[in-house]
Amino acid sequence: MEDKTIFEKIIDGEVPSEILYEDAIAIVIRDIDPQAPTHALIVPKKRISRIAEAEEEDAVLLGKLLLAAKKFAKANGLDSFRLVINSGHQAGETVPHLHIHLLAGRPMAWPPG
Repeated sequence: MEDKTIFEKIIDGEVPSEILYEDAIAIVIRDIDPQAPTHALIVPKKRISRIAEAEEEDAVLLGKLLLAAKKFAKANGLDSFRLVINSGHQAGETVPHLHIHLLAGRPMAWPPG
């Protein structure tokens, strides 16, 4: 069995974290290294290592993650925000548990990175 990721430990209550939003599918927590005034992570409770390893059966869950991001943004008065998913080490993935970064509160440059 693979070791638990930090996100699984947070979900299981083994590691403290301020949960900003939670539903049956996901939690939303603050990023510990924020890159914007608002930098939250939308984390599915089901572990999927990365988007590149998601399966067809995960389609509904993936859609619900985007809706969780929308709900969090709306509840926090964010009308502009960016969503980022890193997949693989070269893309900046540091935790092998799919999550979506929600960044807001400052102008975003294009292209990112």
